[in-house]
Amino acid sequence: MTQDIPSTNDLSATCLQGLSESEVARRRAAGQGNNVTLQTSRSYRQIFQENLFSFINLVFFAISTVMIVLQRYGDALLVVVVIFSGILMNIYQEIWAKRKLDQIALLNRPSATVIREGKEYSIDPNDIVLGDILVVRAGDQILVDGAIVGEGRIDVDESLLTGESDMIPKLAGDSVYSGTFCVSGSGYFEAQKVGTETVAYKLVTGARVFRQVYTPLQQEINLVIRAFLLLACFLWILVCISFLSRSLPLADLAQRAAVIAGLVPAGLLIAITLAYGTGAVRMLGENVLIQQANAVESLSNVNVLCLDKTGTLTTNQLNLQSVYPIGISEAELRQALADFAANTTAHNRTSDALGAVLMGEKRAVRAEVPFSSARQWSAIAFKDDPHPGVYVMGAPEMLARSTPLTDEINTQIQAGIQQGLRVLLFAYSDAIHALDNCENHPLLPSDLKPIGILQFSDQLRPQVRETLDGFARAGISVKIISGDNPQTVAALATQAGFSSEIRLVSGPELAIMDDARFSQAALSCNVFGRITPEQKAKLVKTLRRQGNYVAMIGDGVNDVLSLKQSNLGIAMESGSKATRGVADIVLLQDSFASLPHTFLEGQRIYNGIRDALALFIVRVFAITLLIFSTAMVTDSFPLVNKHSALVSLFGVGLPTVMLPIWAKPGGTGRRRSIVRSLLHFTIPSALSLSLVALLVYMLYLVSAILDLSPGSDFTQVDYSQPRTALVTILILGELLLLPFLKPPTTAWVGGEPLSGDWRYTIMAVVLLGTYLLILVVPFSRRFFELSSLSPLDGLFLWLVALEWCLILRATWRTRFLDRFLGVDLS
Repeated sequence: MTQDIPSTNDLSATCLQGLSESEVARRRAAGQGNNVTLQTSRSYRQIFQENLFSFINLVFFAISTVMIVLQRYGDALLVVVVIFSGILMNIYQEIWAKRKLDQIALLNRPSATVIREGKEYSIDPNDIVLGDILVVRAGDQILVDGAIVGEGRIDVDESLLTGESDMIPKLAGDSVYSGTFCVSGSGYFEAQKVGTETVAYKLVTGARVFRQVYTPLQQEINLVIRAFLLLACFLWILVCISFLSRSLPLADLAQRAAVIAGLVPAGLLIAITLAYGTGAVRMLGENVLIQQANAVESLSNVNVLCLDKTGTLTTNQLNLQSVYPIGISEAELRQALADFAANTTAHNRTSDALGAVLMGEKRAVRAEVPFSSARQWSAIAFKDDPHPGVYVMGAPEMLARSTPLTDEINTQIQAGIQQGLRVLLFAYSDAIHALDNCENHPLLPSDLKPIGILQFSDQLRPQVRETLDGFARAGISVKIISGDNPQTVAALATQAGFSSEIRLVSGPELAIMDDARFSQAALSCNVFGRITPEQKAKLVKTLRRQGNYVAMIGDGVNDVLSLKQSNLGIAMESGSKATRGVADIVLLQDSFASLPHTFLEGQRIYNGIRDALALFIVRVFAITLLIFSTAMVTDSFPLVNKHSALVSLFGVGLPTVMLPIWAKPGGTGRRRSIVRSLLHFTIPSALSLSLVALLVYMLYLVSAILDLSPGSDFTQVDYSQPRTALVTILILGELLLLPFLKPPTTAWVGGEPLSGDWRYTIMAVVLLGTYLLILVVPFSRRFFELSSLSPLDGLFLWLVALEWCLILRATWRTRFLDRFLGVDLS
């Protein structure tokens, strides 16, 4: 249970006392607490059940049972070991993910601020009881249902409940609901519904419980696996018909069913698990916390990154640089600023920066308009002011609508902007009733008089220049979208080395554009200033409509709308709870510098899965074509279960363990279908390999028939030598595809571009040596039902494989199939 920690804030100015500790204890004992346990992930039972009892696993287990009945224990053991190894890897990965998800839920659990016995306390949400008075400020999540009490006013984002993005003002007596966020202002509300009684309980539980959301890449992979499963079902039906019509032995039926089951690329799921697992570990090491399953897939597709200046490029630690009085003394200006900062209820970075150097007095507030990023100004009026009126602080161009600015004032403002400083205007109006009755739509006083110019500095984040360079290397276009003055944003961007060609536009300019011009500005400009939250969300939405895959980084409540509109939402750990709540990724310790590595990591994961899929597609189609062709030409079945397992193990099983780990980043922009991108590599490989394998099998089969003694029939043909030759040429071909998939030199370039990575070739050599060892050792050779090959046979098969490599490379380089089909397969 979280221990109550008194807040540093003092509520002596309010009459709200809240509950006493004895009342809290009594209500909690009466079952009026908020102690609701939310499941943050699947149970261990669900993980085991979903991994063990899938359709394909049941098929393999059934085949293993038949093998045991037929006393083919070696075949049964081989099936069980291969399948269970993948199952255990998946279970281990998902248990690790469950524990990490539970830890994340605990670390990111929001705290509640309550008033008890006249003081503020920070408590765990479970410790809230019915009737508690809760404090809510800008950026806070509303945790239980209740009603506003006291004199405060807040603007609430209820889009998580209603789907509408409009800010809803809340005053005394208005209802607030859990699952919503306070965007601006501050106030108090009384908890009227807690626990399972809250309106948003079901919504919150549905959002927080683990959901098996498939990413676009996973959806395409699942489609491929299901297509192969349908193919396997078709072949199973043919085998069953053959069994009934030709009286095949049951042992042969089980063997053929097992070989066909091996066509379903269950091992591909292992490769995906490895790719995502290694990616998650590497990202966590870079202080990048993945909150949504599809975030990894999103990272590999991002080609446009939108970010806010404040809190992203800069540290958002404002310091008051200087003040310039206008028409009053500097002492008077500083005192007015101090009182303004000390009495505003909606604290932000600006008021905190003023309060750090200026000591104001608590005064009776007549009316207040809290700061809003949409308005770009705030105002306050005091009851006991010796000079009754309204003080307003905001962006110079916004306040200029109500007060003329002299050339001297404009020059001073522009000088600060050119230095990359945040410049605000402080103004006064003697219209004491200007803020009365404007709770819903505050308006600036019409007769403002400027009394001061404020300049604030904000430090750039460490390594920001290197970070922006990293985005460029990853092929990602960066757009800075900020509520600050466009010139200020451009100046800071220049200091950060953002771009040699900055193209900027302001929010007021965007406001008068039609949709076509707005869309063009979103595409061509890279710095956007004085942007409202609604415009920021519209920019992100427009970029997505143009076919871009957009990531948005934000830290403030004003970024929530745009985070929701993006393909991938990224939040800073130091940002508001609202921002972290809707983001897919949270940058722990505000690790902005780790983002380029994160984007590259997403590309690496995509490329690793793509490489693994290429090998699986070649193997499945080659074996399928072999099954059909041998049935047509020789009326025989080419492989037994152990042979199929060997081909699968050496051709795809062992290589795909390393492919996701060794993969490198590369590729920009949103990709087309992953299967289509592999057609140039896979179609020539599968067709030619199946043809070469069939010819080798036929040659050795004919040789075996010719070796029959006179008077023997074809049922006495020894298939061990032809099948051994077939297994050998298939393994040779699949291993030789590795250097073609990742060409170490230009000699191997054909199906894929030059990589210069020798690890794949070395792996192929090591695996080939391991297979030859199996052939040489009598025990392993007998276990896998192989026959010995003479050195002359080995040399012949090696020369056939090399000749196949030359023909395949020529097919790729001349783009023979592309021209024959009349399409571009690359």
